Amino acid sequence: MKRIAKIMSVLILGAALVAVGGPAAAINLDDADNNSATGIHPIQGQAQVDNITIVYEVFGPADRETVLLIAGAGAQMTMWSDELCEELVERGYRVVRFDNRDTGLSTHLDHLDRPDWEEIIAAANESRPLPLPYTVTDMANDSVGLLDALEIEKAHVVGASMGGAIAQRIAIHHPERTCSLTLFFSETGNPEMPGPTEEFLALPPPPPAGSEIEEIVEHEVLVARTLGSPAYPTDEDVLREYSRQNVERDYDPIAQERHSAAITAESDRRELLNRLNVSTIVLHGDSDILVPVENGHDLAANIPGARLIVVRGMGHDIPEQLEPLFADAIALAATNSTCGSYPVQDDGTIRWTLPVFPAGPRLFAVRT
Repeated sequence: MKRIAKIMSVLILGAALVAVGGPAAAINLDDADNNSATGIHPIQGQAQVDNITIVYEVFGPADRETVLLIAGAGAQMTMWSDELCEELVERGYRVVRFDNRDTGLSTHLDHLDRPDWEEIIAAANESRPLPLPYTVTDMANDSVGLLDALEIEKAHVVGASMGGAIAQRIAIHHPERTCSLTLFFSETGNPEMPGPTEEFLALPPPPPAGSEIEEIVEHEVLVARTLGSPAYPTDEDVLREYSRQNVERDYDPIAQERHSAAITAESDRRELLNRLNVSTIVLHGDSDILVPVENGHDLAANIPGARLIVVRGMGHDIPEQLEPLFADAIALAATNSTCGSYPVQDDGTIRWTLPVFPAGPRLFAVRT
């Protein structure tokens, strides 16, 4: 029954699944000199991975260790703000962000149509394999294919929400490509963990494609506001502009359902995660109503040596105020890895107070 409840809950997800603190620059594949806020110019391109075109951006020089940022269900690569990418470049990394299949400017698999939810639910009830357009493992293979296309041997793999499940699958199936693992508001697939709260389940479904843009933007803002961090709210005008930019860039609710089907069908990964040998940081907010914080404890407890950071008042988003903390988490996982040379922050210090501890029922208040 819990699996079925999860299936039904993901049907209302919109593209505002993970909202960031500020709008990202619009992407123009024909403009290699696209300016970002601090003057770091990302290189934009397309990679052919089997029959899928992956659209990506690269920040920073090619001679550095790479941080691969993987977005969540229905979220475009713009969920990783320019400022966060630039922060990581300033710390000495190369950063790759990209649109997963069925999002943004990457290939949309329209021929696969809408998932057959009645059959998926029936199969779940009968413990049969679920009929899916594709799986999270397929999406993990897309990520590895992108690394191949960019001639990147290994990367510090970072995932948020469903992107965290994709990142876990990379570490499980391609450990030789994984330098470190940083997982934001993610989970293990453990069916005993709590799912979305009633507040989230009460959200209306996304408007169909072709709806008036204002109606779509209003829905995206509602979802982002509901998922957002109560202690770190995003300005309403900023949130609205961010949502509008994303909707204008891409809006495909049926493709979002295919993402939802993939993450819904993910099996319990705990046994596989317990075999990992990779530097791992898990970061979770205690106010997350989509993936409650117990999931973060469960995730950190099932990856050997993983460290857990729980942030009071943080929801299911990356607030602008906390971007340095997210960068610290990525850098901490990277510096504890065995991938070779490690970059040093430009001023040689951690910018935020970052208590990190073995997985367990402890919380802390971030000092800003």
